[in-house]
Amino acid sequence: MKYIKSAIRWFFDTAEALLGLAFPANWNPMLNLGALGFFFYWIITASGIYVYVFFDTGVHHAYSSIEYMTNEQWYLAGIMRSLHRYASDGLIIVVMLHIAREFALDRYRGVRWFSWATGVPVMMLIFVAGISGYWLVWDKLAQYVAIVSTEWLDVLPIFGEPIARNFMSTAALESRFFTLMIFMHIAVPLIALALMWMHLQRVTKPRINPPRGLAIGAFLSMLGLSLVYPATSHAPADLSQVPGDVALDWFYLPLFPLLENLPGPVTWAACATLVLIMAVMPWLPPLKKAAPAVVDLANCNGCARCFNDCPYNAISLVARSDGLAFEREPVVDPQYCVSCGICAGSCPTSMPFRRVSALSPGIDMPDRTMADIRQNVLDVSETLEGSGRIMVFGCTSAMQIDKLKSSKFGIIKLNCIGQLPPAFVDYVLSRNLADGVVLTGCRENSCHARYGVRWTQDRLARVRDPQLRNRVPRERVKTLWAGCSGGKKLAATIEEFSAELAQMGPVDMKRRAKPVPDPMLESADA
Repeated sequence: MKYIKSAIRWFFDTAEALLGLAFPANWNPMLNLGALGFFFYWIITASGIYVYVFFDTGVHHAYSSIEYMTNEQWYLAGIMRSLHRYASDGLIIVVMLHIAREFALDRYRGVRWFSWATGVPVMMLIFVAGISGYWLVWDKLAQYVAIVSTEWLDVLPIFGEPIARNFMSTAALESRFFTLMIFMHIAVPLIALALMWMHLQRVTKPRINPPRGLAIGAFLSMLGLSLVYPATSHAPADLSQVPGDVALDWFYLPLFPLLENLPGPVTWAACATLVLIMAVMPWLPPLKKAAPAVVDLANCNGCARCFNDCPYNAISLVARSDGLAFEREPVVDPQYCVSCGICAGSCPTSMPFRRVSALSPGIDMPDRTMADIRQNVLDVSETLEGSGRIMVFGCTSAMQIDKLKSSKFGIIKLNCIGQLPPAFVDYVLSRNLADGVVLTGCRENSCHARYGVRWTQDRLARVRDPQLRNRVPRERVKTLWAGCSGGKKLAATIEEFSAELAQMGPVDMKRRAKPVPDPMLESADA
C-alpha cells in the first residue's frame, strides 16, 4: 500500500508542478479538483434543465427530439446538449482524481474517514446518473448500454422477471419505462448532491467554488469543444437487430465490454469485492492516531482564534466553566481533531519569550508542545556556525527536510507549518539564534491540513492574528512551499538565501526605529 501511494503521489506532484508552469498556484486545476467538481455539477444542472424542456420521454420520439436539438436548434439546445455531455465527463474525471489524490496524501483515514465514506458513494452515483443518461438518447449506443446493463442486473434475483425482456422487441418496450429512466436520471444526481453536502459537514470553510479565472477558462474550453466537436448520436435504436460497433464513452462506459463478455457472477463478485475494499480502506491498516489538542484554561481568554482557524470543526466554543472573567472557552472534539497544531499556532499565548512562567499556551499539542519546539530551536541554534545561518521550519507532511541539515542550516520539524506562531520567527532573529528564517511545507493551496500554508502567509502578511511584528526584518524571512518533490529547489533557495544573509551581516533589530513597509501587507490592504 505504501508503494502504491508513493507512486500515485509522485504522479500528482509531477502534474501539479507541470501545471504550475501555466497556472498561478490558486488556479492550478490539480489543487481545485473538488471545487471543479461542484462547478461541473452546476453546468450539468443548468444545461440538463434546458435540454429536458425539449426532450420527449416517449420511446418512439426520444431519439427524434434529441436530433431536433442537435441539428435544428444546434445554436442553443445543441450546445446545451454538448455542454451537458462534456461537463459530465469532466465531473467524473475530477471526482476520480480527487479520490485518488486524497488516497495518495493519506487524507482518508483517522478522523477523515467520514469524507471518504461519503465521497465514494458520490462517485458511484455519478456513474449511475451518467449511464442512465445514455439510455435516454435511445440510439444504437443506448440500446447496447441498456441490453448489457439489464442482462447484468438480471444475474441477481432481485426482480420478479428478467428486465432484459423489455428490450427483445419494440412492442415489449413501453414509454413508461423511459419515464422511469428520466426520473432516475434526475433523482440520482439530487441524492448525490445531498451526499456532497454531507461530505463537507466536517470541513471548515470548504472550497466549493473554483477561482473565477479557472472557472471561466474551464467553461470557455467546454463551450469551444461543444462548437468544434458537438455531441452527436448514433443511428436510432433498432431492437430487431443486435447493436454493431459503437463508440463508447470511455469515461463512463469502460467496464461494459467486460460486463458483456465475462460471466455475470464473476463481474458481480469483482464489483462487490471492490466496493468492500473501498468501504473498509480508511481502516486498512488502522491509522495510529496522534494525541488531540489540549486546552489549558489557566492561559486561555476565549479569544476564539483557535476556533476560527481549525480546518475540521474540531473546536467549539462553550460557556466558561472555571470561574474566570471570560465569556467562553474552547472545547476540542477528539473525533474531529487531526492533530495538525494549527490551533496552537493561532493562540496569542504561544509566546517563546516567556521566562517567568512556563511556556504553556491556551491550547497546545501534547506530542509536540510549544515548549518542546522552543527547546528544539535553542538546541539547534547552538550547532549553527559561520555567517548566513538559517533556521528552517518545515512540516512532516511535505519533503524530508532532514537532508538539509548542516552546520549552517538548522531543521525544526512541525506537525504543520501552521503550528508555528509568528512570534517564533521574531524570537529566532531577535535572540540572534540564526541570521535568517525559512518556512517551508506543502505546495501552496495544497496543504495537508488544508489551511496551514494559507494561515501562515496571512500571519506573515499581518492580515491575520497572530501577526508577525513590524520590527521583524522581512528580508530575513523567506517562504517556499516546495511540497514533496521540490527538494532540489528548496536546497538551492536556502543556499542562495544563506549567501544573501552573509552579505547583510549580523541581525540588529534594535536599529529598526521604524517598521519597514511590508509589500505583502500593502498588497493585502490594497
